[in-house]
Amino acid sequence: MDYAPLTPDTLAARLGGLPALTDRIGPSSGWQVAEVGDGNLNLVFIVTGSLGKIIVKQALPYIRLVGDSWPLPLNRAFFEYHALTRHAARDPGRVPEVYHFDEGQALIVMRYLSPHVILRKSVVKGVQHPNLARHMGVFLARSLFRGSALSLSGRVLREDMALFAANHALADISENLVFSDPYFAAKLNRHTPGLEPFIAPLRADRALRIAAQEAKHAFVSKTETLVHGDLHSGSLMVTAEDTQVIDPEFAIYGPFGFDVGMFMANLLLAFFAQSGHEDTPGGRDGYRAYLLGQLTQVWQVFAGEIRVLWQAERTGILYERSLFEDAGDKPGADAALVGVLRGIWVDAMGFCGVEMHRRILGLAHVEDLEAMADPARRVLAEARALEAGRIIATRRASLSLADLPALATDIDRSVAR
Repeated sequence: MDYAPLTPDTLAARLGGLPALTDRIGPSSGWQVAEVGDGNLNLVFIVTGSLGKIIVKQALPYIRLVGDSWPLPLNRAFFEYHALTRHAARDPGRVPEVYHFDEGQALIVMRYLSPHVILRKSVVKGVQHPNLARHMGVFLARSLFRGSALSLSGRVLREDMALFAANHALADISENLVFSDPYFAAKLNRHTPGLEPFIAPLRADRALRIAAQEAKHAFVSKTETLVHGDLHSGSLMVTAEDTQVIDPEFAIYGPFGFDVGMFMANLLLAFFAQSGHEDTPGGRDGYRAYLLGQLTQVWQVFAGEIRVLWQAERTGILYERSLFEDAGDKPGADAALVGVLRGIWVDAMGFCGVEMHRRILGLAHVEDLEAMADPARRVLAEARALEAGRIIATRRASLSLADLPALATDIDRSVAR
């Protein structure tokens, strides 16, 4: 049948004959359907039956945040499905299981995650998830390494690159909304009233505009590995014991550092937002320390897991073992890894800085900051985050991991008080 958006009233009639659903949650005659999508792009339904629950996600032919004035290809569901299957194979158990995919209807049926919550909701409430950084460091290392030329043959790599290259419509969104729009008065930009005195000097900073375009250059030209493409706090569902990565519809081949930098940026945005969620000054200092600890730990775990994979699974077309270990030069392989990690770090810091800017000045913002009840606190928090992003992006080649917590803490205490 022709594509048609689902509704709570039509879902059972249209999907009720699929064993992928009925075998798991029972006959459609007893289904209860609730539309719960609060994202920018898609319809999301929770379908409850006599045996359990599942999620149905369907792409819309436009950007939901904007409306049908901004059309968007339905094939993003195709890329999300293929990214989920690859992530499931590369780091088993870290993404929800897919039960059914319908390319024509642009829909995916997948596991209902419970008692998981969206990570960003926890950040606003100040809830700690002690395994977050460890889970994400391992996921980032495994998904990125195993999707790259460090692991894959040339044929497999290029066939996969060709498949995901067709996801150009969503790549175009990133190329504009992340890297360019925040740095001029773009039509779709929006910002908190009162932030203007901090925006003007930011956009006048030539070094920053160059840094943003260098990051864009890397995003466009470094087709190093399959990246999630939109790895923020709203793309993770968590419990105290588990972390699930969702919504990889922006998946494309890009730089190793992209997902890493995006995730780290969202931890920093959460850090700067804490002043708007504490009852008394300093009331969230413990949570600030937790966020900065997660920031440090995720890179440490990522780098450590990359080292493990480098030794055990470096079977692709880059840094062949025949040139190093097999030739009796393990120190050479170790030295090469230092350079690889250094390049990922520098790229990640560039992406981290621009992500912090676009979440404040661009089209898509974050609840951490948007949920701040006091507009004056929000302006200060956003000003601090803008300054941190500027420093991180422009000084990315000289910053160390140890610099980030001190930088964030110093700016949080000093900017515009």
